[in-house]
Amino acid sequence: MEAPVFEEIEPAGDCDCAGCRDPRRGLAPSPAGRGLTRPAAYRALVVATATASATAVSALGAGPAAALPAAAHAPLRPGLPAADEPGTPQGPRAPLHGATGRPAAPPAGAELAGITRTEIIDRAKTWVSAKVPYSMTAYWSDGYRQDCSGYVSMAWKLPANEWTGSLGTVADRITKEELQPGDILLFHNASDPESGSHVVIFGGWTDGTHSGYTAYEQTPPHTRKLDTPYAYWSNSAKYLPYRYKGVTESQADQSGKAGTADVPPPAAGPASHGVAGYPGRAMFGPGADNPHVTRLGRQLVAKGFGAHYTRGPGPRWSEADRRGVQAFQRAQGWRGGAADGHPGPETWRRLFS
Repeated sequence: MEAPVFEEIEPAGDCDCAGCRDPRRGLAPSPAGRGLTRPAAYRALVVATATASATAVSALGAGPAAALPAAAHAPLRPGLPAADEPGTPQGPRAPLHGATGRPAAPPAGAELAGITRTEIIDRAKTWVSAKVPYSMTAYWSDGYRQDCSGYVSMAWKLPANEWTGSLGTVADRITKEELQPGDILLFHNASDPESGSHVVIFGGWTDGTHSGYTAYEQTPPHTRKLDTPYAYWSNSAKYLPYRYKGVTESQADQSGKAGTADVPPPAAGPASHGVAGYPGRAMFGPGADNPHVTRLGRQLVAKGFGAHYTRGPGPRWSEADRRGVQAFQRAQGWRGGAADGHPGPETWRRLFS
């Protein structure tokens, strides 16, 4: 065992705070004009404490340079280091905050407001556009707390800020196949609410296999919309689908029953080359960004040619789209230029037949 090294730590001479000023009063002049020094008993205490700490770490088998165990965090989200995640993913149940920044209690007997799915998603998009910063204690200008449960409370237009432990009281449990835009996926860790609890808004399926969906969520550093694997990146089995009790159906919501409200259904009539729904070759390729690309991608997934997607198909043409189309074309027995990965009318006809 190496001999302990004694090191004297002097309080800053130019700091006049109580923490530095008071200890200097008890220091005695050191020999040879070295200024002030700590009493021997103090130095011994420092060494004894350091030695005991090193012994405790070694006893754990981790060695003197071992890192301390990581604290419990909220679910890991892509693009965010684990150390930046909050230890508590949300604040407690609280009233809305008014323009003065102070709590504004809801009127007595306030009831749940009726709201359509389209309104829920539109409200959710307002925070995405504003990139509302994540906070467990701050409140946005609309009075809702800037955390995951406050975000859902805002989207559902609730009369108060709920938390993951109370959102279930204003919603009904549903099944995975019943999910529609505006519903939520909720994980409340009742035994330890500060570990893992989180909630996201379901925005619609991104593929025909229902293995991925668009999630609207409030997470560090700010609100986002992201294609997400079902049910979530971590603790997937613990996320449960819920539907707000105040949701009302509109004609627009009815068209989104399949859970793809952000993308209109394929056209029914002839569009190009006499092929129903085919929008023309110009809609696909580098730089293309339109709903037809999304329809194409989702059909590729439904037909079993979506292996190249690392996230759900989207409106912007990508190499994953081209490779998926090429795989489908080759499955038809085509080679060379007939299997270039760009959908012509015959590719479209066979893919959607």
